[in-house]
Amino acid sequence: MNNENLLTLKGLQQKAVQKEWLHYAPQVPELEPGKKWHIFLSYRSVNRPWVLNLYDALCQVGFKVFLDQFSLIPGESLIFSLQNALQESASGIIVWSTESEDSEWCKREYESMMRLQSSSEFKFVVVKLANADLPLFAQNSLYEDFSDSPEGPRGSGLLRIMYGLLEQPLQQEAVRFSVKIDQLTKQELEKIYQAKIATDAKKLYELGTEKNLAWLNSYILSCKAVEALIDLEEYDYALDVLMLTDAHFPKSIRAKQLRALALARSGAWLAAQQILGVFYNSGHRDSETISLYARTWMDKYNKTKKRLYLEKSQKLYAEAFKLNPKDYYPGINAASKSVFLGNLEIAQEFASKVEKIVGTKVVSGNYWKTATIAEVQLIRQNYVEAAKLYREAVLIEPDSSGKHQTTLGQARLLMECFDTSATNRDLIEKAFP
Repeated sequence: MNNENLLTLKGLQQKAVQKEWLHYAPQVPELEPGKKWHIFLSYRSVNRPWVLNLYDALCQVGFKVFLDQFSLIPGESLIFSLQNALQESASGIIVWSTESEDSEWCKREYESMMRLQSSSEFKFVVVKLANADLPLFAQNSLYEDFSDSPEGPRGSGLLRIMYGLLEQPLQQEAVRFSVKIDQLTKQELEKIYQAKIATDAKKLYELGTEKNLAWLNSYILSCKAVEALIDLEEYDYALDVLMLTDAHFPKSIRAKQLRALALARSGAWLAAQQILGVFYNSGHRDSETISLYARTWMDKYNKTKKRLYLEKSQKLYAEAFKLNPKDYYPGINAASKSVFLGNLEIAQEFASKVEKIVGTKVVSGNYWKTATIAEVQLIRQNYVEAAKLYREAVLIEPDSSGKHQTTLGQARLLMECFDTSATNRDLIEKAFP
């Protein structure tokens, strides 16, 4: 049996197993006249990866979910569209942010949903992600604590949200089942972590294709395995796991982002650009999607050396950074692409903004943030400090060769623009394996 047929067979087997999870999920009712959405998701961009997991899980069981850029009508006023969508929703979920600059926004969203709840049958639940207390005015509301699930909602907490919004009792049988899911998910996350540490791509592939209920409850585990495979440069394995993920979660935004990333890293940047272009042109413009799209234009520039493509890449990274000023990834790329374009003053402006986010010291356990701190120093032509920080980043993930090559490639391009001396170039090169 060839690999594609084997994956098809596994997909059919897994769909049979998946029915057990759907059996314990609530029956989603028909929407009442005048309502378009079962659930309105309210959140800040910093929490979008977690919210994408929630979106997929809710859609999987049959809820119609409003998720801003995924559901907005292109050309309409953002505020008008959001207000309309909230009015057309039967319930809502506020993903609470503990960021001080977001607190006023959270309070306004809470007050809007309270007004709707007091004047109609609208109901809502507050989701708390960080290990911090809710403000006093929100503590009397229905809320769910996911501070121990940073990768996404799962098991008992997920079921309590769904049943709570529908005002249905959660049966003991479902509680026992969801606790089982929680335990299984923790075990599987540990297996993924250990396989990545051991650089065991075959084990990651086996975990991603021999799925139990924990994997079929949400696409969190699949995406974690795929992320690990991409880091290990095992792109074929990653795409095979995503083939099964797509079968179970056809609307999964994160899975499509990872498919585009795996394709781009493997050299198939045109296929990646086509996937991301559909997202971008349909109005789905979150920071991560735009950043990935920008990366494919940089790949196109590297292939053709047409300056127009480089300008397109820089503009997209700048757009993503403006959309989410806390996201250092598009910020540092907007800076580096500005260097490539010869706009050094603009590059320094972006680098300064990024430095305010990431700081100047090694971030323990975080490869990309530490590598970004190094790149800021490189853009400032502080070669000794940049080399030291690059080396610290490599030591955080010594086996992530894909990350190392991506980082070094960017550093080499920057050094070419600065006409770096052989001595300083050697300092940077020696920081990498």
